[in-house]
Amino acid sequence: MNTIKQLLQTFCPNGVEFKELGEIGQFYSGLSGKSKDDFKDGNAKFITYMNVYSNPSTNLEDDSYVKISPNENQNAIEQGDVLFTGSSETPDECGMSSVVVDKVEESYYLNSFCFGFRLNDKSRFDYGYLKHLLRDKYIRKQIAKTANGVTRFNVSKKLFAKIEIPIPPIAVQHKIVEILDNFTELEAELEAELEAELEARKKQYTYYRDQLLLNKKKAEWKTLGDIGKVCMCKRIMKNQTNTVDGIPFYKIGTFGKEADAYISKELYEEYKNKYSYPKKGEVLISAAGTIGRAVIFDGNPSYFQDSNIVWIENDESLVLNKYLYYFYSVADWRLEGGAIKRLYNDNLKAVKIPVPTLSEQRHIVSILYQFESLANGISNGLPAEIKARHQQYEYYRDQLLTFKRKA
Repeated sequence: MNTIKQLLQTFCPNGVEFKELGEIGQFYSGLSGKSKDDFKDGNAKFITYMNVYSNPSTNLEDDSYVKISPNENQNAIEQGDVLFTGSSETPDECGMSSVVVDKVEESYYLNSFCFGFRLNDKSRFDYGYLKHLLRDKYIRKQIAKTANGVTRFNVSKKLFAKIEIPIPPIAVQHKIVEILDNFTELEAELEAELEAELEARKKQYTYYRDQLLLNKKKAEWKTLGDIGKVCMCKRIMKNQTNTVDGIPFYKIGTFGKEADAYISKELYEEYKNKYSYPKKGEVLISAAGTIGRAVIFDGNPSYFQDSNIVWIENDESLVLNKYLYYFYSVADWRLEGGAIKRLYNDNLKAVKIPVPTLSEQRHIVSILYQFESLANGISNGLPAEIKARHQQYEYYRDQLLTFKRKA
């Protein structure tokens, strides 16, 4: 920070020059006149909308192709260009920038939902400076004001051209890039280290889970049908649900997630008392979609789609629910006839499970819970740690990119 202040004092003691985008460059459009077929078996690379939206520095390694004819008049991108998203569902997400920092070795084209900006004098800019600057909150506020619309917002290039950016001397830009790139590199290194640690923990957990649950030569083997009855909730008709409020109704698509449908409390109470309903701690499993996905029922008022979500009403004097939960993650759902797309009751009842003593089951559950907790601890802490590092980067970015305006 002190170095930046010294450089500013040396090169621009009276403040930094601000210029409108329209004064320092020209806008150009993305691909035009293309159909879906042009994006099949293409011969030239193009930059996708998500590439621009997600990357402050354009990813030139993305293998997305479009068909371009030899004499076709389309705008190819160049190093130093700034690419912007042209529309979004909210004004705050319009005009997201991506700077072509790396050297462009071949022809790349820009998708039709974005537009480009080419500098008149590239020697005045460190491309890395633009990468950081154009995602700074001060510039983003200006960009958001260029968007208009109702359900989908589009930026106005006329208003976009009026956006002002600070242009400090190139030496100052270089130093700012050096500092901010160091923050983003540290953030990327941390993410890679934590993800590697998480992957190692998951592999460790998987190894011990398989050893503890499948290597049971001395355990008595039974079928799931031997240890309990297959149960499911009463069928709920579509006209009995709503999307606003009531008791959460979980379908196969929302199983283990957040419900998007509800039933009335009266219907819930009636069906819960009249028909099969899981006890707290029993293990619900998916019988469609991803076969055997397991969720331990927490006992909170909720209802589940019949036949797609089922459970074994087992006697815990024989098999612990938590042991059953871990077993489901290694169960062999491939029965006679090959891979199945649906787990029918007869299939489920025929699945074989090793049943050691209750004390051994408790021991297995305890070990797997500890491994699972270690992995979950890293998994839950990973986003928080990365967020903290990113907030640190944003703080220094905002500080470094705030300049006194030259009179």
